[in-house]
Amino acid sequence: MQAWILLSIAAAAFQTLRFVLQKHLSMGTLSVGGATFARFAYSMPFVLVLAALYLWHRGGGMPALGPMFWPYALSGGLAQILATWCMVALFAARNFAVGITFKKTETVQTALIGLIVLGDRVSAAGMAAIVLGLVGVVILSGGAGADRWRIFNRAAALGLIAGALFAVSAVGYRGATLQVSSDDALMRALVTLAAVTTSQALAMAAWLRWREGGEIGRVIAARRTAVWMGLTGLGGSLCWFTAFTLQNAAYVFAVGQVEVIFSLIAARLFFGERITRREGAGVALVTASVIAVGLFR
Repeated sequence: MQAWILLSIAAAAFQTLRFVLQKHLSMGTLSVGGATFARFAYSMPFVLVLAALYLWHRGGGMPALGPMFWPYALSGGLAQILATWCMVALFAARNFAVGITFKKTETVQTALIGLIVLGDRVSAAGMAAIVLGLVGVVILSGGAGADRWRIFNRAAALGLIAGALFAVSAVGYRGATLQVSSDDALMRALVTLAAVTTSQALAMAAWLRWREGGEIGRVIAARRTAVWMGLTGLGGSLCWFTAFTLQNAAYVFAVGQVEVIFSLIAARLFFGERITRREGAGVALVTASVIAVGLFR
C-alpha cells in the first residue's frame, strides 16, 4: 500500500480521537473559542520541538521557502481555525449526523478548489470513487425520522461551511508544502506544520485575550485533557501534511473518509451497540471508495 494512503488512514484515526476530546472539552469546560485554541496551543510546543530535532538530524539548516509559502500557509491556517470553530459549535447542535454528512462534502469541494488554485486534476474514475465514498458517508450518517434529514437547520449549515473551510485549508497546506525547497516529504510537512500551528496559536491567543477574558486561564486549567488533544492533533496534522506533499489533497481526503468508520467503531466500543444493516452498507461503500481511490485515481 502506498505511503500517502497509510498516512491518510492514520490521520483519520488521530482526528477521530481529537474530535472526541474536543467534544468533551466543549461541553461545559471551555467555550467554542477556548476549545479551538486548545487544539492549536497544545500542539505547538510538540510541533516546534519535533521540527527542530528533525532539522538538526538532517543537517543543512532551514530549507528555502518559495514566495507563495506564507500566503498558502496563513490562508490555510485561518480556514482551519474557522472550520474547527464550526465543528466545535456543531457538537452542541441538534441533527449532528446531518452536520457531519455535510462536513464530509469537503472531499468534493477540495477537488474543485484544488483544480482552481493549484491545477490539481482528478480523473473521472477518481471522482467516481470520491462520490461513492460520499454516498457511503450519507448512509452511515443517516438515521430514523424525517426531521433528521431536514436540510435547512443549523447543524447542516455548520457542517457545509466546515467542509468548505477544511477544503480551503487542505489546498492551502498542499500549496505551502510544495513551496518548501526539499525532496524530503517529512521535512516539507514539518516546516509547514510548525509555521501554521504557531501562527494559529498566536492568533487564537490574541483573539481570546480581546474577546473572551479569562478563557486562556481555563484552557491552561484544562491541560490534563487538552494536552492529549494537542498530541492527537499533532499526529493527525503531521500525517495529513505529509500526505499532502505526496498526493492531490482531494484523494487524501477521499481516503480520510474512513474517519466515519473509526467514529462508528469507537461508538460501538464505548456503548456496546450493534452495527445495523444500513451502517454495514455504508461501511462497505466507504471501504470500496478508499480501495478504488488507491487503484483508479
